[in-house]
Amino acid sequence: MVEAISWPAARALAAGAACPSKPSSVPLREALGCRLAAPLRALVAVPGVDVSAMDGYAVAGSGPWRVVARVLAGGAPYGGALRAGEAVEIATGAPVPAGAEAVLPYEHADGDSVDGVVGGVVVPGRHIRRRGEDIAEGAVVLGAGTVVTPVTLGLAAALGHDVLEVRPRPRVAVLVTGDEVVDAGLPAPGRVRDAIGPFLPGLVEWAGGRVTTTTRLPDGPAALRAALAAWPERGPAALAGWAERGAGGGWPAGADAPSGWPECREDVVVVCGASSKGPADHLRAVLAELGADVLVDGVAVRPGHPQALARLADGRLVVGLPGNPFAALAAALTLLAPILRELSGVPAARETSALSGEVRPHPRDTRLVPVRRSGRGAVPVGHDRPGSLWGAALADALAVVPPGWSGEQVELIELP
Repeated sequence: MVEAISWPAARALAAGAACPSKPSSVPLREALGCRLAAPLRALVAVPGVDVSAMDGYAVAGSGPWRVVARVLAGGAPYGGALRAGEAVEIATGAPVPAGAEAVLPYEHADGDSVDGVVGGVVVPGRHIRRRGEDIAEGAVVLGAGTVVTPVTLGLAAALGHDVLEVRPRPRVAVLVTGDEVVDAGLPAPGRVRDAIGPFLPGLVEWAGGRVTTTTRLPDGPAALRAALAAWPERGPAALAGWAERGAGGGWPAGADAPSGWPECREDVVVVCGASSKGPADHLRAVLAELGADVLVDGVAVRPGHPQALARLADGRLVVGLPGNPFAALAAALTLLAPILRELSGVPAARETSALSGEVRPHPRDTRLVPVRRSGRGAVPVGHDRPGSLWGAALADALAVVPPGWSGEQVELIELP
């Protein structure tokens, strides 16, 4: 096993362990939240033809004009070219006929189409949107790396795209371990509510990934080993095999597989709990049995020291988080977030600040301290014990206090 490493080294190692997926073309509805892998170009001009910007009359020459036809948006265009003294009644967005010099809005017109003749004063070119006036065909409208937002999807559709070339968002599976952990209601004596599972989807989303499944496991190596070993498999056979393998120790024979069984392979598996070295912590032994390459076995940071990072033989990364909620948050920001940012191409914010308030550094380990930004620097908010998220909920950042810190500015880690 690898010895505990420094907090900066752990973050760098986690980012370096990520192997970004190749760009892929996905339907628009699946691209939301991804980053463009290539510049977005206009496949069509906007507008695609000369169109009217107003409801009124497209006119040629000087008035008055004889109304010869009507053109609606989405309807058939006027079949010929307008001659001087002719007009076509036209709707906003409808194609302007050849020969039209301007559009006369209804409110500026004298007479109407019922009479067959309209008059008024026009300015040449007025109220006609020319082809490509907004966006020329072939123009680059968004650069590679842009996050695909709902508005981006609308723009892409308007420019003729049905699919987008994107960097896929990394898929994250979550395993929540522990007989004492409950996920609803008031915990009975000796039980605790799961506080890690609820914050992970938001943190993963913020870092550029998506949680595809959350599975709850009992204590014991068999269930954890079976879950990690069977994860890439699919379908009823995988479910049966999972239960069968688990029946040998810790998983009841014939029991249903846990809710949230995955239907696709994930890039990262997050194990909540089981990462320390107590009697109920089996992650390290299971990783050894599976032949995983352990990259991080403990980090010199408080809270969050008993965290782990490994690569399974099939390439998936396994991130082990401590069972204490604030320690799990610290570990997720140390190992999980850098991996997801590297996979998804989401840049991390970089910020430093003075610390305003009493902070005691650790002689050997980095401390992650919940703080709020202020005009005089980052102010510790307290309530930062490993088992409580109170301080992190009050904070807007975590201050990175290095070992032996003596008052210099510190890095601030953005909180989701």
